[in-house]
Amino acid sequence: MWDLVVKIIFRVVCRPTRRLDLERIGSRYGGWIVPTDFLHPKGICYSAGSGEDITFDLELARRFGCEVYAIDPTPRSQRYVGDVAAGVPGFHSVPMGLWSSTRRMRFYAPRDRHEVSHSIANLQRTMDFFEADCVTVADLMARNGHRELDLLKMDIEGAEYDVLRNIIATEVRVRILCVEFHRPGALQRTIRMARQLKQAGFELVSVDGFNFTFLY
Repeated sequence: MWDLVVKIIFRVVCRPTRRLDLERIGSRYGGWIVPTDFLHPKGICYSAGSGEDITFDLELARRFGCEVYAIDPTPRSQRYVGDVAAGVPGFHSVPMGLWSSTRRMRFYAPRDRHEVSHSIANLQRTMDFFEADCVTVADLMARNGHRELDLLKMDIEGAEYDVLRNIIATEVRVRILCVEFHRPGALQRTIRMARQLKQAGFELVSVDGFNFTFLY
């Protein structure tokens, strides 16, 4: 019900642009709605927040021939990615986190030990954590020799606001931007960020629950 309310609000406030090339890529849980006309062989895709579902990443690599960089420092996720994506052409695993500066950060555990996603923002207010190196999108691009991204997906457990502000400030060139805005958090904060992205040139094209897809 809450997801439907969010979708209605954003359709009224931000008015997503209608496109005919929108398609869900990946599973129902881990998939994203993206404009497929902009995906092409050798396209550079950064996908942050692998968890234990990389169906989106794998389809980008296998179906579209993209170069996919799966970014997640969580040890359990790293083991999963290593098993599932072994030998997939164009797939690269990056055992780091995304943040608004390049530094070492704490990633706090979820309350439910069956869940895999850890959070810099400590969304669930737990005490257990691990530490990992983090990097800005711009710095990671520089390390890889990438001047622009065809796609950037972020499911990063509350760190998205800080990373997005850094992306806007450093004028990172991204064609397709996929972001999950995490709860708890004021809806008004998400609306403000969507408007900031619009002012920076990103056009909202899809709202799927709390998954937002923008096109530059």
